[in-house]
Amino acid sequence: MDLRKLKTLIDLVAESGISELEVTEENDKVRIVNKVQTVAVAAAPVAAPVVAAPSPAAAPAAQEPAPAPEPAATGTTVTSPMVGTFYRAPNPGAEPFVKVGDHVEAGQTLGIIEAMKLLNEIEAETSGTIKEICVENAQPVEFGQPLFIIG
Repeated sequence: MDLRKLKTLIDLVAESGISELEVTEENDKVRIVNKVQTVAVAAAPVAAPVVAAPSPAAAPAAQEPAPAPEPAATGTTVTSPMVGTFYRAPNPGAEPFVKVGDHVEAGQTLGIIEAMKLLNEIEAETSGTIKEICVENAQPVEFGQPLFIIG
């Protein structure tokens, strides 16, 4: 996909106010996500740099002071590998896969992310104790968003 098309798609997303656009063209796949103040572009299957463009509202927002970050628990952070809806239990009436304080082994299921009607298990990358669950049940999650902290 050529750069002119990418620029046109980025401008379209920035001007329209939509939150996400995914385009597949032959072997190229482009996903443009309009987050607060930025439009991010990622290309697949080849690794490509992420291009960020400030939104029109970026200038006024830059004048406001940023809120102080909350102290974070230390440990291994398990992040979302995709955009979808996070579920802590296998079905609505069941017990959650894990709770804060539970000991988990590497490969153990921690939760599920539903994306495009497919359920994807989120597994522990390391063994340890669940120190924090960063998202609520049935909450939408973004790629890279922290889900659990294992210490």
